[in-house]
Amino acid sequence: MVHTIKENGKLILRVLRIRGQVEAVERALTSEHNCSDVLRLIAAARGAMNGLMAELLEDHVRFHVLDPKRKPTSDQAMAADEVVDVVKAYLK
Repeated sequence: MVHTIKENGKLILRVLRIRGQVEAVERALTSEHNCSDVLRLIAAARGAMNGLMAELLEDHVRFHVLDPKRKPTSDQAMAADEVVDVVKAYLK
């Protein structure tokens, strides 16, 4: 799935940060923090998850939808960029 070990390490670090954010939500709920505080924590975790999703989708498009072994045409590359941009905008 991940195309380089360097990328894999970067993604794992993102997942670990997300785990920390979800644990913060759990702690806030357990200690009965204000609803607004919990909602902010959830929004932050959701944003981090959406960022991870966008990154993985971009890699998928660039390495599986477009075959990097065959040079994509400029139209294909432009279409891939548009898809990635739309997905990133949607996930923000």
